[in-house]
Amino acid sequence: MSDFRWTVLIADDELIIREGIRESVNWEQLRMKVVAEAEDGEEALDLALRHSVHILLVDLNMPIMNGIELMKQVREKLPEAKLIIITGHDEFTYAQKAIRLQVKDYILKPANPAQLEKVLRQVRGELEEEAAKQQHWKTASRQISRSYPLLRERFCQEWMEGGLTEAEILEQLQFLKLPETSPDWLGVIRLPEAGGSPAALKEDERQLYWFAVENIANEWLAPYPKVMFRDPFGLLVILLWNLEAEKDFHRIEASVRTHLKIAAEVHLAEGTRSVLELPSVYRASKAVVMKEVVISPLVRRAKQYMLEHYADSQLTLEGMALDLQASPAYLSRMIKQELGTTFGSYLTQIRLRRASRLLTSTPLSIAQISEQAGYETQHYFSTAFKRATGISPMQYRKGAFENESEEEE
Repeated sequence: MSDFRWTVLIADDELIIREGIRESVNWEQLRMKVVAEAEDGEEALDLALRHSVHILLVDLNMPIMNGIELMKQVREKLPEAKLIIITGHDEFTYAQKAIRLQVKDYILKPANPAQLEKVLRQVRGELEEEAAKQQHWKTASRQISRSYPLLRERFCQEWMEGGLTEAEILEQLQFLKLPETSPDWLGVIRLPEAGGSPAALKEDERQLYWFAVENIANEWLAPYPKVMFRDPFGLLVILLWNLEAEKDFHRIEASVRTHLKIAAEVHLAEGTRSVLELPSVYRASKAVVMKEVVISPLVRRAKQYMLEHYADSQLTLEGMALDLQASPAYLSRMIKQELGTTFGSYLTQIRLRRASRLLTSTPLSIAQISEQAGYETQHYFSTAFKRATGISPMQYRKGAFENESEEEE
């Protein structure tokens, strides 16, 4: 079989015309092949779609579906196909309609072989040029796709430095196929410094450890849209677009301790409603881990336990202490000492933080939110919420959406 690239369909109700066109052109030399012939417009459309033909030679005067209607259908369903009219109707009105349908040329019967071949060569040139452009775009798109991780990292680093406008941030989020909102969480991870303590890492070990930490983080956070990047201060920064990611983020720390036998400083902060405010969250989070606040393994496990069980309205200090195999009094004292607050207050912070996010990001009822946040009754939840924020859950929800609409205006 000859090496052809472009497929051709001949549509004419006269067999002798179809044969004449087929036999008068050296299709192989043009790298073309006549893959179908049709004697009416309906059959021609069916064959054109079945073979996804590149070039159609169409007679205007055909039964069932005339040439103009056929070309309209082809233009809708095969927009890249090239149309050439071959007809005995030397009428200006037909030519006008054909021009509107982006017909490549208008050849009268009987077709002159030299003229037909000249038109086919022109059409082939256009098809090859368009194919080359398409290939160029495909190659460029593949290169951009391969570069997405690096482009996302660079953009997020620039975003955290501040200085970008809201329009620039949203444009980049769209271009990089990220959610076009501020992330729900911003996490920061810090490894022990080189030198200074027996547990610290040597500089030449740090890259290997960072690679392992990033793999652990990627494994835990695989289900969520995210960007991870290293900032100039030696921290791993993670932006997360999913409310449910909180518990899995905090599992990274335990996995690093278990598998790598090192203690990483880990901090997770809530995102902001405005993309312009996120850099301030990043700066505050960086300050927290740079202080190297020492938290004992027991209190770390207690924090993780509360993050995983806050929705249980029956959660108590005694029950948690039992599961963590610690004395309730000792655990209470350690939480107060290291977190600067009581078990009850810390648990309430987690629950109200979760509730406030649900109020502004879901259509759930107040009763459903109170249950998901770990409160036995809606009344108890509303009381706790108002005591902490000064307004009721409904007022909080209403105010959040009013502020959002004001920002849009």
